[in-house]
Amino acid sequence: MAAAQRASLVFDERLTRYDFGAAHPMAPVRVDLTMLLARELGVLEGFDVVGAEPASVELLTTVHDPAFVERVQKLSSHPTHADPSVGLGTEDNPVFAGMHEASALIAGASVEAARRVWTGEANRAANIAGGLHHAMRGRASGFCIYNDVAIAIQWMLDHGAERVAYVDVDAHHGDGVQAIFWDDPRVLTVSIHEGPQSLFPGTGYVTETGGPGAEGSSVNVPLPPGTSDAGWLRAFHAVVPDVVRAFAPEVLVTQHGCDSHMDDPLTNLMLSVDAQRASYVALRELATEVPDGRWVATGGGGYAVAEVVPRAWSHLLALVADRDVDPQTPTPQVWRDEVQRLRGTAAPHRMGDGRSATFRDWQLGYDPASWLDRSIQAARTEVFPLLGLDPVL
Repeated sequence: MAAAQRASLVFDERLTRYDFGAAHPMAPVRVDLTMLLARELGVLEGFDVVGAEPASVELLTTVHDPAFVERVQKLSSHPTHADPSVGLGTEDNPVFAGMHEASALIAGASVEAARRVWTGEANRAANIAGGLHHAMRGRASGFCIYNDVAIAIQWMLDHGAERVAYVDVDAHHGDGVQAIFWDDPRVLTVSIHEGPQSLFPGTGYVTETGGPGAEGSSVNVPLPPGTSDAGWLRAFHAVVPDVVRAFAPEVLVTQHGCDSHMDDPLTNLMLSVDAQRASYVALRELATEVPDGRWVATGGGGYAVAEVVPRAWSHLLALVADRDVDPQTPTPQVWRDEVQRLRGTAAPHRMGDGRSATFRDWQLGYDPASWLDRSIQAARTEVFPLLGLDPVL
């Protein structure tokens, strides 16, 4: 493995300007509260914290259609207009003044994180404001205007990367990243999410395995609504490590939407912060094992903006920086007071939910009467042979 290096956190106060308005579930205060909590826990001391610059139009159009970027720019300057044909001015994606600049800054931050890892300035880098995985080439979707993770991956491909693995643990399917790289065998996209029958965007079936010439480059693990810690972790470990190892990427990019939590208002999964943290631990181990330690981590969804997001993403940052925080650790009083001031609610008193992140290993047996197990087996059966793996073993 490459020599250990100090991790990078790409952050700029202007990242919180990605703001759809007070009534929108994607409140930028979740980023502020995460940074405060991570700072009070001493997590940020493990990082080189660096700033970001907005992605140029040239960089944005490595992934997005030029006409779409031009439309975002025009509506950004005229926020009283709308264009639902490109997903702007909708309930999910209201137009707001400066949205091009705010979206381009998030993209620029993810590219900077990727640049630092790919050039060897750092082994690991994070952008918690990133992870806008629903944006398509020519359309905004699902609270996402520009697809920062896809732009970051494309930047690495354009600078010599030959195999990049992307793992998405958001409750929603990572449809935008999958669609952008559907025909590109250099990119493995893996998404574990609530099934399309019950949740936006209605995609992410196991049969979605990649386009012609890229068969097996798209892996989907759709889960039943109500899946909780043990089942989610069982599914993750039954699929994700095997497919990433088989692909043998040079760098691992991960999206850590924490809307899979039981308290999230928009989804139907039932995870605890403890299980979410366990998935981050597993991904760190995978990044250490497979791509020689190269790991780019982003945020994503998460709409329990005070109760869940800051704790989950502080754990993520702690793991990226190798400053692990025990889930039993009390949350700092300064942070609790700020939650009370900003949200008018009592903050959690511990960094975890008091759950045990245990699960039954897939190798111990498959139960065909279980909806969850049938979903896992379907994913393995569909994609494992395409990657040279045995779905039975």
